[in-house]
Amino acid sequence: MEPQQQLRGTQSMVGHMGWVLARPSLTALEVAWRWLIGAPLLVICWIEAQKIFAIVPPESAGLTAINWQNPWTASLKIAEAWVTYQPHIAAVLSRLAPVAALAWIVVSGIGRSLVLKRMEPSLPLRPFSMILLQAAWLAVLALTGWAWWAGLSWAGQTHINAIGEPDLIGYTIWAVFLTLGFFTLWAFISWVVTIAPMLMLLEDSSPATALIQSLRLGKPFTGKLVEINLVMGIVKLALLVVAMVFSAVLIPFSEEVGASALHLEWTVVTIFYFIASDYFQVVRLKGFIEFWRVYRGELPG
Repeated sequence: MEPQQQLRGTQSMVGHMGWVLARPSLTALEVAWRWLIGAPLLVICWIEAQKIFAIVPPESAGLTAINWQNPWTASLKIAEAWVTYQPHIAAVLSRLAPVAALAWIVVSGIGRSLVLKRMEPSLPLRPFSMILLQAAWLAVLALTGWAWWAGLSWAGQTHINAIGEPDLIGYTIWAVFLTLGFFTLWAFISWVVTIAPMLMLLEDSSPATALIQSLRLGKPFTGKLVEINLVMGIVKLALLVVAMVFSAVLIPFSEEVGASALHLEWTVVTIFYFIASDYFQVVRLKGFIEFWRVYRGELPG
């Protein structure tokens, strides 16, 4: 076996991180297209949430009367509030989700094309084909998210109800198990729709052919892609933990620093998390391309 094939995906990621860090324009492009769609969507969600709270105030839904020191009664109160808000949230999602999905597919297809073009100038610009593959990526994500939500709903229905004392321990165990399980499942399957756009550009194929080829890469190449995906999943969890830790730094001094300082801290930490997450997305793309070089050939041009 060749030496480069003996190299583990995790070992090569350190070099890719340095390569991407030395080219901040790549991360800037990734951040730009993600925030171009993400920021307006968050604003719209906030506006819609305010409208829902105007129709059903938290007081009437029982949210202000929750005793957080009693988790058993609090869980039932939250469940009752969810039943109250669910029709309103479903109505908003029914009209907002399709528009948001379409906007994300278009913006992400164009944005990802620009990032890959900046990363490898010899690659062609095929934004329309990229948009089609981004739609496939979103479909797989939506299916995974639906399955996770269905699992949580089952756990809630079987462990938390109005008859008898809610089994919070059992529900928590299932919630953690299902969340980590589907998070790992996404890492195992998402590489297929992540590598497909690069195969389309690197091998000058159609979107459909690229999707088919992504399932026929061979065990060595596939193993490296899965390994990188799992590592990136662990990195995201680590970033989330770091963000939570930094978000709690000023809480013991909240009376001295005031609420404005806490809000500023949370804003800075949130921005840091998203930028760091986008940076590692670019690192993953670089890793995928380099392993394509090893197992499939050289770049065109």
